[in-house]
Amino acid sequence: MSSYFDTSGDRTLEDPELRKCPHCGSQMLKWYTPPMLTWGTPYQYVCFNDECGYYVRGWKWLEQQYNKKASYRHRFNPFTGESGPVPVWSATALRARIMNDDETVDQFVRRTGGGEE
Repeated sequence: MSSYFDTSGDRTLEDPELRKCPHCGSQMLKWYTPPMLTWGTPYQYVCFNDECGYYVRGWKWLEQQYNKKASYRHRFNPFTGESGPVPVWSATALRARIMNDDETVDQFVRRTGGGEE
């Protein structure tokens, strides 16, 4: 199954324009998906902009709604086009799994041991 299928004319899900955060416009970063999660994809794109309104508002919303000190960042699945939140417990959470944009999953795992936090 290819991740490079057409979504609108000549655009693919790997188009850099589709990897911009819809909440702040920042370029999202390639993020190694933990194997134990059920997304079933080797990587996704995540907004790591600490000034992003979605991330900033998430801290207050989760505390008010669930009494939890956590937030979420926006993520985009380039294999399916699906997007949504990924939970974080600190400003540095998930950053150990940021991949180089041209890096394969195998290269990332060899370089980092899987980006365990």
